[in-house]
Amino acid sequence: MINLTNKEPRIEMLSEKKLIGSKIMTSFSNNKTFELWRNFMPKRTAIANAIGTDLYSMQIYGHGFFDAVNPNAEFQKWATVEVTDFNQIPDGMEAFTLYGGLYAVFQYKGNPAQADDTFRYIFGTWIPASDYRVDDRPHFEVLGEKYKNGNPDSEEEIWIPIRQKSNG
Repeated sequence: MINLTNKEPRIEMLSEKKLIGSKIMTSFSNNKTFELWRNFMPKRTAIANAIGTDLYSMQIYGHGFFDAVNPNAEFQKWATVEVTDFNQIPDGMEAFTLYGGLYAVFQYKGNPAQADDTFRYIFGTWIPASDYRVDDRPHFEVLGEKYKNGNPDSEEEIWIPIRQKSNG
């Protein structure tokens, strides 16, 4: 089931963000997301210069990752918060600069563990029919106040990096 509050995303130009968090190598077939967040959440309070309370779940895929679906292909998964600067990075965490760019932002409502159909819609239906293609920049979800892990009433934003399709 596609759990989007609107099947048409808002298109947004993201400004650069500074993030601090933890990362892990994972794949769709050997998903280590739970392990990443289980280790990150108790330590996030050590990040002294956080901006707000939103959490950022970020994925960095290699060039051409989506050209041929391979559930065993590894990618970086990050658990982060936005910060004002990189002056204090807690032990065991890393800094990451999320450069700005154009994104398609989808509002997802539902159990985060059941988002597969929604991602299939985004990548298999919306993107091919749109004026955009997926760009080789980080993908991320913003887990804000309405995010409730494992809850069907949970809400989050899915940010997909895009760029205009060329006319040729």
